[in-house]
Amino acid sequence: MRTEPSEHRQVRFTVPEMDCASCGATVEQELSAVGGVVSVGTSPTTGRVTVEYDPGQVDEATLVDAVDRAGYEVTDAGNQAATESRKIWSSARALKTWTSGIFLFAGLLLVVVVPGYNTEAVTILGTTHSVADLAFLLGTIVGGEVILRNGIQSARHRSMDINFLMSVAIVGAVAASLGFGEGLYFEAATLAFLFNLAELLEEYSMDQARNSLRELMDLSPDQARARRQGEEVTLPVEDVEIGETVLVRPGEKIPVDGTVREGTSAVDQSPVTGESVPVDKTDGDEVYAGTLNEGGYLEIETTAGAEEHTLARIIDMVEDAQAAKTDREQFVDRFAGYYTPIVVALAVLAVLVPPLAFGGAWSSWFVRGLTLLVLACPCAFVISTPVSVVSGITSGARNGVLIKGGNYLEAMGEVEAVAVDKTGTLTKGELTVTDVIPLNDNTEEDVLRCARGLEKRSEHPISDAIVDRAEMAAVEERTVTDFEAITGKGVTATVGGKTHYAGSPSLFKELGFDLSHVHAATDGGVVTAHSQQLCARHDCLDLLAETIPDLQREGKTVILVGTEEEIEGVIAVADEIRPGAELMVDRLHELGVRQVVMLTGDNERTARAIAQQVGVDECRAELLPEQKVEAVTDLEAEYGSVAMVGDGINDAPALATATVGIAMGAAGTDTALETADIALMSDDISKLPYLRNLSGQANGVIRQNIWASLGVKGLLVVLVPFGYVPIWVAVLVGDAGMTVGVTGNAMRLSRIQAT
Repeated sequence: MRTEPSEHRQVRFTVPEMDCASCGATVEQELSAVGGVVSVGTSPTTGRVTVEYDPGQVDEATLVDAVDRAGYEVTDAGNQAATESRKIWSSARALKTWTSGIFLFAGLLLVVVVPGYNTEAVTILGTTHSVADLAFLLGTIVGGEVILRNGIQSARHRSMDINFLMSVAIVGAVAASLGFGEGLYFEAATLAFLFNLAELLEEYSMDQARNSLRELMDLSPDQARARRQGEEVTLPVEDVEIGETVLVRPGEKIPVDGTVREGTSAVDQSPVTGESVPVDKTDGDEVYAGTLNEGGYLEIETTAGAEEHTLARIIDMVEDAQAAKTDREQFVDRFAGYYTPIVVALAVLAVLVPPLAFGGAWSSWFVRGLTLLVLACPCAFVISTPVSVVSGITSGARNGVLIKGGNYLEAMGEVEAVAVDKTGTLTKGELTVTDVIPLNDNTEEDVLRCARGLEKRSEHPISDAIVDRAEMAAVEERTVTDFEAITGKGVTATVGGKTHYAGSPSLFKELGFDLSHVHAATDGGVVTAHSQQLCARHDCLDLLAETIPDLQREGKTVILVGTEEEIEGVIAVADEIRPGAELMVDRLHELGVRQVVMLTGDNERTARAIAQQVGVDECRAELLPEQKVEAVTDLEAEYGSVAMVGDGINDAPALATATVGIAMGAAGTDTALETADIALMSDDISKLPYLRNLSGQANGVIRQNIWASLGVKGLLVVLVPFGYVPIWVAVLVGDAGMTVGVTGNAMRLSRIQAT
């Protein structure tokens, strides 16, 4: 269990036996009745109960007692929960089930194989009972004890769940046999044994569904090796403080979020970001808890506590996402609210009407009524959607895709259009200098020297790219004074005692330059083949008609550098397209997305060049943030549902407006994790088709589960009055079989991998 400090405290319990909606309702009602409890949230699919309470009025021990009164055991969220699936078949309930089965089998042997030994044993209320009857009765008592106990709890909470209905059926069968001589001991023993077996199967299948979330929990180590007072000490992860140095050897999992302060290594980040290739880490790089240090020794400065590191937040968000009800779940719950009373009413009518109105045999119609009671609880139908959502969300988390709710999982599978930001999404967001074109007898070194001086004080990404290129070329620094940024156009400063400018072509037009008539330099510089051809062809360049448009058509941003008297050169900067961006667009089309649109604030020519290379259907350029919102609204009006993909910060308004907002590169970014509906933990754009495929398949599985469970239950209900459905079929097929079936079908989602 885990607590979180606040004015009201919150505690989260692991209750593995709470595996259906009615179980959750019983636990919630019992806890809500405790004084000091503010709110209760139950998630049967994860086996978790979250309670917010006033510590001045109630303590955790009292809350645990309340869960116990509801008929369920609280276990710790550590090793016991992780090994729960191995205990199911040897639990107290399992032992009672096997004992009940032995008595049932013994009774059948006496009736079918050795009837000569099935003598009269006792007379009760004027009715004689055989040895087989007593064996069946003992089997009913042993197996029915836990069912009746849970049924009484359900009756206390006025819940017409499966435990209550099965209790009524078992008690009714025994009472009819004892008091009226109807001979329904076999049916009672069969109900007790098969229902317990069905519950064990349901526990096991739900436990398997929860394993994927446990795998996430188990990724983070329990202990860390830290340096304290110059000594190396091993301590629990929760005792590591922010700012402490943690030591990680090759082959060990990194226990904390932090920044590398010493060492170099390749780190497998797939548990958090889903990246298939290890990432090289060195001084100053971020690392995440739960990732694997493959090669070298690392010393890491802790930046987040054990409850706040990236993996812990992912797990919390996954659990919260699974607790939220989707539209389909709400429909199923509403339907179940009508289904159960109707079938119970049919069961009562089946017992009374045929014998009284048509002279039917009481024993036959009583059994058919019991069978309808067994079918009255739509367990598999109710669990069909949430278990699919659990499987889909945890599958996404393991592949580096954080889905914040089942409604977003469903919605992503139905979007008709995808809007994608350019910078940092389709492109890497890392600008580099691609061309340097010297003019007017300047050299490439002259141009870079001047540009470095101008751009070094600027914080614009283009400036960083130019400074990096100058440093790579080992260009010397010059004295810079009087620096000034010219908003939206460029910068100016005094370099080497002379006023210089660097900025857009429009800035130099305002300075009075004739950009259609510029002398090329004799030194063409180290530039692209295209630029070299330009310089070779012309002694005089027309920057407006040829050079600048040609560079922009290649997706590059153009910066001019010069003084008030002359233009010294042209520098082109480009953002590299992400590998797989073109394939991503093709795959989205294959997966049913009708329109992929690029939205960007970049200039029209550069945007069109990128759009053409990537293959998007439409490009909208030179958009301000509010215009991106308008674009998303227009797409929603045209296509109905739209997913917006951006960086989670600059595109926040558009992400919030879209049907589904998807943030790129969210690992370590609080804003992206909190604001987006779905977060791609790495910068891998190829995760987008995986997400679409996962969502589409999840919707298919949910539909299959709903209609299969509803169809089988409905068919059995219709066939019961005709005598075609024995009671064991109702229990094994209608209850256990369908529960295991929908769970197994949902688990297919966990096998979907990002490629």
